[in-house]
This record gives sequence, structure tokens and C-alpha cells, in this order.
Amino acid sequence: MRARIYQPAKTAMSSGWARTRHWVLEFMPENARRIDPLMGWTSSDDTQAQVKIRFETREEAEEYARDHGIDADVFEPKQRKPNVRPRGYAENFAHDRRNAWTH
Repeated sequence: MRARIYQPAKTAMSSGWARTRHWVLEFMPENARRIDPLMGWTSSDDTQAQVKIRFETREEAEEYARDHGIDADVFEPKQRKPNVRPRGYAENFAHDRRNAWTH
């Protein structure tokens, strides 16, 4: 049984970092998916592909995989630098603006 351990990235639909601090152990699919001829839905007989186990730390996830005999690949997250401007949005309403109000 193969699995991967990773830290999820933030979604593109939000600017929040919720649900990105934990680590996830996710099983790799053993069988290829196929298209159901009647409805056209994608299906699979592999129920382990639906399992995602969350852990607080990477070490906990690795220990769980080791204890249960799961061959796991660990993927390190790519860190982003914070995109924070000094005074950012609040500068639009500051009484000591650097530029004249244009509208």
C-alpha cells in the first residue's frame, strides 16, 4: 500500500490559511478509474483512495505510516513569502496620504 504525506496548500478561492497547518496522509490509487457506461460518472473499486488522515505534525504522520506498514512518500511544502504591504488598504483612508485624493 503506497501513500503520500503532505501539507495542503491554501486554496486559490480564499486568502486564508485555515486547514493548511496540519499534515495529511493520503493513499495512492491502486486501480485506474473508469467511466461508467450508463451515467458517464468516473468510478473506482479502490476505497482506500477516499481515505485522508490528518495529523498535527509530519513526525506523527510518518510514525503512523511506519507502525501500519505503509510505504509513504513525504512531500515538503513550498513556503511562500508573505504579501503584506505596510499600511496596505488602510492607506486609502489615511488623513496623511502621500498622494492627492483623485476621485
